[in-house]
Amino acid sequence: MTKAVWNGVKLAESDTVVHVEGNAYFPKESVNRKYLRDNDEFGTTFCHWKGFAAYSDVVVDGEVLEAAVWRYDTTYPQAGLIADHVAFWKGVEVTGGPEGPGFVEPEPSLRDGKSGWEALCWLLR
Repeated sequence: MTKAVWNGVKLAESDTVVHVEGNAYFPKESVNRKYLRDNDEFGTTFCHWKGFAAYSDVVVDGEVLEAAVWRYDTTYPQAGLIADHVAFWKGVEVTGGPEGPGFVEPEPSLRDGKSGWEALCWLLR
C-alpha cells in the first residue's frame, strides 16, 4: 500500500499507484480532497510528453504547503496512464511505493519523434 502523508495526516492511500519518472501517481479517488486547495495562482508547468500540470496546495490545521500536489488534467496520449491521478512533492512523504524511475517517456517520443530539449525547442519555435 502506497501512502502520502504530511504533518501526520494521510493525504492519499492506494495499492494501485502509477509509477512514472520516480513519482507515485495516486488515483484521484484515493486522495483525501479535504486537505487540498487548488492553486491557480501558482500557474502551470509543461512536460513535452505528459502535457500541462496544474497544482494544489496541501492545507492541514491551517498550515499550507504551497503547490505540493500536481496533476495533468488533460494528458497527451502517451501519458494517458496518469490521467485522473495526482502526485506529491515538497515534503509530502510518500512511502510503500515502487523504487526506481518506473515508466518514462517512450523512445522514440510520440511528440513528432522528438524528445527532451529538442521537443521543447520545437514546441516553442
